[in-house]
Amino acid sequence: MSTTSKVPMGQKIAFGFGMLANQMFPAILGIFMVVLVEDLGFSGWMWSLVFLFPRIFDAITDPIMGFISDNTKSKWGRRRQYVLIGGILMGLAYIFMWQLSKADGVEYNFWYFFLWSLVFYLGLTIFSVPYVAMGYEMSDDFHERTNIMAIAQFIGQWAWVIAPLFWIIMYDESWFPSADVAVKELAIWVAIPCAICAMVPAIFIKSDSTLNEDYEPLNSANIGNSLMKIFESFVAAFKIKEFRKLCGATFLIFNAFNTVAALTFFVIVYKLFNGDAGASGIWVSMFGCLGAIGTTFIVIPAVAWMSKKLGKKKAFMLSQSISLVGYIMLYFLFIPGKPWMYIIALPFFSFGIGSLFTIMMSMTADVIDIDEINTGKRREGIFGAIYWWMVKVGYGIAGALSGVIITIVGFNSELATTDQQAAVDGLHAFFCFFPMIGTILAMLVMRNYSITEEKANEIRAELKKRKNN
Repeated sequence: MSTTSKVPMGQKIAFGFGMLANQMFPAILGIFMVVLVEDLGFSGWMWSLVFLFPRIFDAITDPIMGFISDNTKSKWGRRRQYVLIGGILMGLAYIFMWQLSKADGVEYNFWYFFLWSLVFYLGLTIFSVPYVAMGYEMSDDFHERTNIMAIAQFIGQWAWVIAPLFWIIMYDESWFPSADVAVKELAIWVAIPCAICAMVPAIFIKSDSTLNEDYEPLNSANIGNSLMKIFESFVAAFKIKEFRKLCGATFLIFNAFNTVAALTFFVIVYKLFNGDAGASGIWVSMFGCLGAIGTTFIVIPAVAWMSKKLGKKKAFMLSQSISLVGYIMLYFLFIPGKPWMYIIALPFFSFGIGSLFTIMMSMTADVIDIDEINTGKRREGIFGAIYWWMVKVGYGIAGALSGVIITIVGFNSELATTDQQAAVDGLHAFFCFFPMIGTILAMLVMRNYSITEEKANEIRAELKKRKNN
């Protein structure tokens, strides 16, 4: 890929379409997953396993894909062909994994879904690791990197605006007789446009030929050496203190947020509507939809502005502090019979997860320059794999923890709130305070982050000096 300081808007938008796919698939997946428990009878341990194991699978395949992407010699460059193939595979697997029928029984449906989910996550790895690396290498400018990620996140956030609307469609009997029937057809309507969006960066983002580059050979004879190089790359990446901070903070915030995000349906329906999903109407959808709209039009522009005025670290700290206020407000504004009250908290709440990837992905691009100073290599694929490995493993742990929380509080979706008030209150407390713990720990991790604009400029100047010698 041709790295420049300023990137044409068309290239940024093309990258953003990939982000829409990268976020739409998991956004709707999280909504559809409720069907496994609510409509198909999956137990808590089944829920935990289908969340956790595919991410463990990712933990193995992501670094391998990063190494392959970084060392690919091709006239199309290092990334584009994988983004294209991964997008197609994701779309196909997503359709097949949701072709479930209650009549087939819980055990059959569990194994069917489990195995197809592995295929889906393989496609996601083939797509996402090279895709993220594309973004890291699009510019070498400190602020332009933030602009690229802000535009990508702006486009990608529409996934979280659109996805909650599926709550309405799935549980509206005028659309489908039941939610498990709904996901079979809706999966098709999700997968096709998302796969097309995933392929846009491969088609439209420019890339230089790498046929003559001095990369590690990718062949069967070099498998052992390649695995050692992957391990060495991991060690080199984690030797960079600032990269460890980025990974750790992201893991804490994303993991804590997604642990309770999976409980949103249950908290709103049972806390506010006494367990009557039909009576909850649009309010489950509105929670995610309004939060995403706030992120799109308030959080991302505000964070991009704060990053330029205050620096990336201060922008991160301020954004997460605002989110803490939002979590506290949510605890007091979930009032039975008054669901509209929670809307007041959403703009504050949205600053946490809404600002995370805009800032952190821009910071990761800065860290990759340090790695080039240390090693003389550009390894966006490896760094992207490690960073998103933390995200994906965190998401898997979050799903497993969701099942644990359901078990700990003794929640049963077949009972009304009046029969399990303590369990519902426990879910609500976890929903508000568990993410606060992750956020506070992440802020402690980032308190000494040291890459400022001045330091980043010094690093880039040194890299240019080396290339000119």
